[in-house]
Amino acid sequence: MVSLSLVRAVLYDDFREPLTLRTVPDPAPAPHGAVVRVQASGLCRSDWHGWMGHDPDIRRFPHVPGHELAGVVEAVGADVRRWRPGDRVTVPFVCACGTCEQCARGQHQVCDRQTQPGFTHWGSFAELVALDWADVNLVGLPTEVDATTAAGLGCRFATAYRAVLQVGRVRAGEWVAVHGCGGVGLSAVMIAAATGARVVAVDPADEALALARAAGAELAVPAGSDVRAATGGGAHVSLDAIGGQDACRASIGSLRKHGRHVQVGLQPQPPRVPMDLVISRELELLGAHGMAAHAYPEMLGLVQRGDLNPGAFIRRQIGLDEVPAALAAMGERYEPGVTIVRPRDDRAPGAG
Repeated sequence: MVSLSLVRAVLYDDFREPLTLRTVPDPAPAPHGAVVRVQASGLCRSDWHGWMGHDPDIRRFPHVPGHELAGVVEAVGADVRRWRPGDRVTVPFVCACGTCEQCARGQHQVCDRQTQPGFTHWGSFAELVALDWADVNLVGLPTEVDATTAAGLGCRFATAYRAVLQVGRVRAGEWVAVHGCGGVGLSAVMIAAATGARVVAVDPADEALALARAAGAELAVPAGSDVRAATGGGAHVSLDAIGGQDACRASIGSLRKHGRHVQVGLQPQPPRVPMDLVISRELELLGAHGMAAHAYPEMLGLVQRGDLNPGAFIRRQIGLDEVPAALAAMGERYEPGVTIVRPRDDRAPGAG
């Protein structure tokens, strides 16, 4: 059992109220769950959306955000069979129950009884985090994948992996347009390029476009560019990887006939979608909501072999004390790349 003591965590007392670093009682695992000592956690725009009140799953305060994490199992519940303290793990941001109708079909990412750390319950901007249904959701980390790299997998990279390959059905030689080159967008660029697709990255920031080129984009153009002209008729697949009406409309508008739009970025308000183009071009509109834990081994194998390098997108590492300012700033500016939170303030490159 976890001893009754205090751990550090970043909390807020209501939507848009100040974020503060405090000490709180450490969590105990549910009978089916586990407590993980967080070694690294990604700072994601979804956390900002939650703090702003855009996510209906956040209902109780105070609240601890954070949902992209990697670390070491600290304790497990009595019903857990596959894991023990000391195991190195990560977890999808959607924790599935493993028994509902969707889970029976293998679609854990849309589980009917899902929980999400940082949304339905306290998250990973803390030294310890409690996770549900550990035998279903925990993913063991290969020795070659350190905690800092793994922290970006649970939301951004895994979501992009499924969005590009499983939902978008991208094939070699197709044009793929990625609108928004933050963590999700850069991941989508890298994955699509590794598949053999021709990628055009779209973003207003020069730094983001430079990162997209480094990730494998054949073209990198400013937001508002004519993607259809640049790709010789339009993209076969296009992703809104940031979430916003302009990006969503631009993504749909960039498609050629029978193209496939994949919505990945969260939309605070329902966007006005150009349904005239959906009809006239016979477009597909698709959504991507993370990836199930059982689908991780294929992706981790590509990371192990060096075919995919999610660690290349990490731009900075910060401690828990820097999270309040960094999270609040996400509404003022859009920073390309990934920021990793190290709860123990151990920010040595590659540590984990």
